[in-house]
Amino acid sequence: MLAVQLAALLGGDSENAGEGAEEALALLDGFDDALVHGLARLADERADAVAALAAAFAATPLGDRLAEAADAVVSGSITQEHLTVLAGGRVALSGAVHDALLDSLDTALGRERGEWPPAPGDPETAGGSAAQSTVQPAAQPVGNVLGGVRSWLRELAITGWRGVDHDLVSAADQVIEALLAAPDLRRLAVLLDGFAAELRASCPVGSAEHLPVRRWADLWTRALLLAQDGVLTGEPRPAAMVSGRLLVLGVDVHEHGTAVQFQVHAVLEPADGGTPLLVRTSVTVAKVDTIVGTALWKLPQRHKVLLAALADRRSMEIADMPLLDSGDLVWHDDRAFVSKPADPLATARLCLPGALAPAVPPLDRAPVRIAEPVLVEGYKVTKDGSFDLGGAMLAVDAERLPGCGPLTPKLVAASTACVGLVRWDGGRWTLQPLAVQATVKREAVVVATGDWALGPTDPKAAKAEARAADAEAVLRERAGRLLRR
Repeated sequence: MLAVQLAALLGGDSENAGEGAEEALALLDGFDDALVHGLARLADERADAVAALAAAFAATPLGDRLAEAADAVVSGSITQEHLTVLAGGRVALSGAVHDALLDSLDTALGRERGEWPPAPGDPETAGGSAAQSTVQPAAQPVGNVLGGVRSWLRELAITGWRGVDHDLVSAADQVIEALLAAPDLRRLAVLLDGFAAELRASCPVGSAEHLPVRRWADLWTRALLLAQDGVLTGEPRPAAMVSGRLLVLGVDVHEHGTAVQFQVHAVLEPADGGTPLLVRTSVTVAKVDTIVGTALWKLPQRHKVLLAALADRRSMEIADMPLLDSGDLVWHDDRAFVSKPADPLATARLCLPGALAPAVPPLDRAPVRIAEPVLVEGYKVTKDGSFDLGGAMLAVDAERLPGCGPLTPKLVAASTACVGLVRWDGGRWTLQPLAVQATVKREAVVVATGDWALGPTDPKAAKAEARAADAEAVLRERAGRLLRR
């Protein structure tokens, strides 16, 4: 049945996002092209693109401010305030496309979704929430750190991606170091660190044939809005305290050179018998770029309950765990214990249809951030690795399979059922596998990305981990020496 539902969704790309989505994406493309070449060198066509972005909001409360900002930028007066207003408009436009795409997906899946609760003083409209809450932040600066971030991002926008060189990228190093030293700002620090690393790896950008234009514009926009005073350091939204049974669907691993995050997707069955909830919980740890593969699981060792549940495919009982409006559980390992076996495919089959999906926070409403868990069965795997859902093709994003787990493209190609995350990227829907049921040596097996959370069971992988563990032990010992000095 789900294959039929997804097949109805796969009729094209932006046409499935609803009326006006294609035009909205074209406006984003125009503004992003201006960032490629730099706002200081706006040719007529790119100046028109900046003005068109502002004109799209003419009938909204943001209309006047965006028009003023666009006029100033086109005339060469590029202040941080003007850039922030334009970034707010861009994220609101991207958010509208996100909402249309997610609504199409929810409709196809028959999935119910919660509403984002407005905080005191929030605008009533969803589009205004993303933009106005960022261009009119609370004044709670953290020294000069955030000002330094905004200054560097302004210089990037003025210069454009084509003008980026090593000197410009290196100018962010001191700012990133200061961000990493402030716990409240580490979310921004990791984002900026990764962004700068991508720019540095592409230098000299001017000679590059292809650029990840949408991605870099997304990163620049998000960084600029998170760098506004009060966005990260303001009063956090209250969290609900929840208890119940947590049934794991799978784990998504986000990794770059200096950090790794293990994001677990699950269904929470509340202890009070309420509606099951789709939730996520994430643990993030710092790393160095030499720690890769199965050695990554050595880093979050203080979360032993979570790791045991992933490795043994068991449910967990949690008590008084904070749950944010975004559907994110703030993980406390001491408030959970491992319970009964829970197969991820059985969990998806029995629990996903009736689970309530969380609302999406305003700043997270970007098409590329859509990641909805689904169970897909009854498909045929094509030669290129896509799933044939009765004539409709669902592309499988095998590049997202983590190197720290046993799930491989070969196993996905041999699968008969798959729990994965439906994503929208590059103008199409894709599926990122988290767990599959496959036939190996005439035996049906289930393989999940978190199976090696307590260490690899494959002998070759175990030997590789042993070598990596030696390097990790050396790094820990050296770090200990530095701290003792």
